[in-house]
Amino acid sequence: MTPDFENITIVAQPITREQLSQWPSGRLGDLIKAVVDVDKKIMALGGELHADAERALLEQGSKQKFLWGINLYPDISSDEWIEFDSMINLRPSQGNRSRGVDDPVLRGQIRNIVARLIAS
Repeated sequence: MTPDFENITIVAQPITREQLSQWPSGRLGDLIKAVVDVDKKIMALGGELHADAERALLEQGSKQKFLWGINLYPDISSDEWIEFDSMINLRPSQGNRSRGVDDPVLRGQIRNIVARLIAS
């Protein structure tokens, strides 16, 4: 896997945290945008907007209701390296009324998927 900021990479097999830290973040500084599919347990990395990664997953058959946007900070070692903040998370019809992920169970599922796909 060769990360490319202009393209979106679908991650279905584990990568290392070191590989992630070398991801080109461009003008986003030290964060990497990602969208997690909690149904398929995969994620898309890259893009300037979460909507870019969301579109890539939708084109591969993911369903919108299972896609959640996060930001990853690979240089932070604590649990705070995952930030739940994305416009695609605004889903009043699913009970999520913020840019975060309001349901603690769903946040836990997302953390588990990220932990499985990005080895420390």
